[in-house]
Amino acid sequence: MRRHPEVEQVGFIRFSDPTEGPVQAELRMAGGEFCGNASICTAALWLLEMGPESAEVPVNVRLRVSGASDTVDVTLCREEEDSFSAVIELPYAESITEKVFTLGGLSDKLSVVRMEGITHIILGPDSPFFCLQEDPEAAEEALRTWCGLLSADGLGLIFLEPEGPDLRLTPFVYVPGSGTFFRESSCGSGSAAAAMVLAVKSGAPVSVTLFEPGGSLRAESDPLSGKTLLSVRVKLISSNEMKLSDEIPSLS
Repeated sequence: MRRHPEVEQVGFIRFSDPTEGPVQAELRMAGGEFCGNASICTAALWLLEMGPESAEVPVNVRLRVSGASDTVDVTLCREEEDSFSAVIELPYAESITEKVFTLGGLSDKLSVVRMEGITHIILGPDSPFFCLQEDPEAAEEALRTWCGLLSADGLGLIFLEPEGPDLRLTPFVYVPGSGTFFRESSCGSGSAAAAMVLAVKSGAPVSVTLFEPGGSLRAESDPLSGKTLLSVRVKLISSNEMKLSDEIPSLS
């Protein structure tokens, strides 16, 4: 990550032989967390390297992903040589609750979405904590403190605000297993968590476009069926050989 500052999270993948069974690839995030965006990227890499040469029709890729007990399905359709449209079904939340949080004299009751492998706190512009969006150091302090309080594998602080008929989403994510904190360009599980909260509060299915720092995606959630889908584009931007540097201890 020091060599590639644009990288926000690292995952390790293993492709399966197509004849081995229904799971095409396995993804293990460096911190053991669940990551929706990395799941989509893993599926795209499998299709680029192992799958059909032409994928103009939808191709379903089934994954095993750290932080998720069930397999994860990603449906891809090739748009260009190295880009795809993708739909991923996210595991539904283990719980959606409200909890009072305090920090630096501020206090507020916020929505908490506990998912397998990661938890997200969702807040809007009416929260006194919304100012953390402009103060990354304070946001990191809050996430580290609240992550321990919630005993979470990873914790996202998801800021939502109106953007025309849709919403703007800004994600901050802390993963204790890898010691990383980022104002991320996009967060798939955080987007799903936001859609789940909106659906639960409205008592009906929701479909919303979320504008994030790195682009937009479509999130759909149905509280009755428990199904949450994300629709997004994924593109391979580089393919570099990675080697262990002298700064990284050898593996044994």
